[in-house]
Amino acid sequence: MHLLQQVVAVGILAAAGGPAGPEPGWEEKLRRIPQPERVREYLRFMSEEPHHAGSAGGRRVADYILKKYREWGLEAQIEEFETLLPTPVERSLELMEPEKFTAGLKEPAIAEDKDSSDEGQLPTFNAYSPDGDVAAQVVYVNFGMPEDYDRLEKMGVDVKGKIVPVRYGGGWRGIKPKMAHEHGAIGCLIYSDPREDGYYRGDTYPRGPFRPAQGVQRGSTLDMPLYSGDPLTPGWASEKGAQRLDRAEAKSLPKVPVLPISYADAQPILRNLAGPVAPEEWRGALPVTYHVGPGPAKVRLKVSFDWQIRPLYDVVARIRGAEFPDEWVIYGNHHDAWVNGADDPLSGNASLMETARALAELQKQGWKPKRTILLANWDAEEWGLIGSSEWGEKHAEELQEKAVVYVNSDSNARGILGASGSHTLERLLNDVARDIPDPESGLSLWEKMRADRLESAKTEEEKKKITDRADLRIGPLGAGSDYVVFVSHLGVASLNLGFSGKQGGGVYHSIYDTYAWYSRFADPDFVYGRALSLVTGTLLLRLADSPLLPFEFTNLADTLNLYVDELEKLKPQDVDLVSLRPALAEMKKAAEGFEAARKDAPALSPARLAEVNAVLYHTERAMLSPQGLPGRDWYRHRFYAPGLHTGYSAKTLPGVREAIEQKRWEEARQQLEGVKKAVADVTREINRAAELLRR
Repeated sequence: MHLLQQVVAVGILAAAGGPAGPEPGWEEKLRRIPQPERVREYLRFMSEEPHHAGSAGGRRVADYILKKYREWGLEAQIEEFETLLPTPVERSLELMEPEKFTAGLKEPAIAEDKDSSDEGQLPTFNAYSPDGDVAAQVVYVNFGMPEDYDRLEKMGVDVKGKIVPVRYGGGWRGIKPKMAHEHGAIGCLIYSDPREDGYYRGDTYPRGPFRPAQGVQRGSTLDMPLYSGDPLTPGWASEKGAQRLDRAEAKSLPKVPVLPISYADAQPILRNLAGPVAPEEWRGALPVTYHVGPGPAKVRLKVSFDWQIRPLYDVVARIRGAEFPDEWVIYGNHHDAWVNGADDPLSGNASLMETARALAELQKQGWKPKRTILLANWDAEEWGLIGSSEWGEKHAEELQEKAVVYVNSDSNARGILGASGSHTLERLLNDVARDIPDPESGLSLWEKMRADRLESAKTEEEKKKITDRADLRIGPLGAGSDYVVFVSHLGVASLNLGFSGKQGGGVYHSIYDTYAWYSRFADPDFVYGRALSLVTGTLLLRLADSPLLPFEFTNLADTLNLYVDELEKLKPQDVDLVSLRPALAEMKKAAEGFEAARKDAPALSPARLAEVNAVLYHTERAMLSPQGLPGRDWYRHRFYAPGLHTGYSAKTLPGVREAIEQKRWEEARQQLEGVKKAVADVTREINRAAELLRR
């Protein structure tokens, strides 16, 4: 199923008589350029030293990327921002009762991995924890998510005035201290349990890929479901001299001290808990009986930070469009890491650089994209999607006018292509996946994805849903990488892509995420780094060169109906979800009409193409709420958002869904009216595009 000659915009001819989509020859030439060894070279250099945002190592990596882009002949620059990036001054954790224990709070170097002993490593900490010195008995709260506190309440256990150890997993880490504070706890410890992230899953590093006993997951604890980016500049760019909130005014900063610890440091604390035995699903894989407390374990947690404003460096390259220079196709991946970051983020960033080199080589062969392509290497993603958010806020007006699509990648490894994003791009992604071979199996990426989903399906009904649909579904976008400002705040149709395996590994955000680990366990031959370049390069060519943009709307209508099905299972009171169905039926009708118009359209002038395309890529803007979502106006997308109490994972039709879940029925009805309006607005734009094609 290698449909290398397939084009996306079937039947539309440019006035000069060119092909309907990008010339197939350029796609074939592009796919000959990326090389695994080049991806290896970039990753090895960038992961040589720790390079967290705001550090000299971070500037070194940004300068390296900029130098490479300019060597290849690309127009590139660094855009600098200044943002709040606090680093630790003091960290301590002591078990005071019923026995004495002082947590190590340090990851030991491993002899087999020279980079694990590099100078300049950030210590283990959770970014943006407030300063604090607290002592209290302990209550264990599983993953520390809302449903866990509900369960504790039913057990008669209160966390007020306590310190709560919680497991990583179950949701965004920033939700954990937020929930602890809302339930009256005075401190939070987040540990990696070996059940999810250690020896229970397989051999630990260096023997295997999983997290060793003293490995710790660093990470931000901003309340990103409120807004992403610098916590002191919500909605505007954190440039030099910018107005900033006082820290006390910043709503996304956590309210109780929080510290990540290893499962070696967590074990003595959990071992000294009494009270009820934890529910079975709360039990991890440590050799202790999991009790919830409270006590008799009592701990003292002390943390303080320097709260400095530090520079960050976004690297942006531009390939100017020859015909529609004010239509922008953007591809980004962050370059900052918590330590060396070979897997997260350099595996994706190195692939982006190889895509950039491939496009530069095409230019030397005479290729000129119709639309402008921007290639962005973001800084400070790890701290709260800061580099991309600040850039998006700085250029917001221009982006809302010109941005066609944003494509994002992050970590990448051997495995299956995963994709989430705007469902107007679902068919495009499927078409690209059909056309590119998997490096190992020889199947197309699409065939491998489909086979994997069929193997994972638990019932015949689930399998039938896969086999009966022409396209594989892509997931909705929540939060977790640099697409957030584009899709959720600015209304730019977006995709998030990357390869990953089922086994995974356990060195995330630790000193062990190094070249040695990555080249042994993640993508030893770097062929999946090349494969990601083939996917993103092909996407960019089709988006930049198709005379008519490859947006498609029947899959969107189908997906929105699926979201309504899911809401109906919640059995909301007096919320007439059925009233949304006629609007979705109109959207489907309009989508089918647009496809017919696309197929039968005559040759179009460049001016008419520009007019139609502007309507198409602005359809995502019609999905936004002018007022934003309830309680978080920075997030404006009616169809997708990170869950207010889940973080990473998406809530679909979020305003309606979260109001129903919280039994706020009047709000649910108001939000439903907003969704109906968004569906009607999108339908109107689809019809408008079809009419322009028919004239």
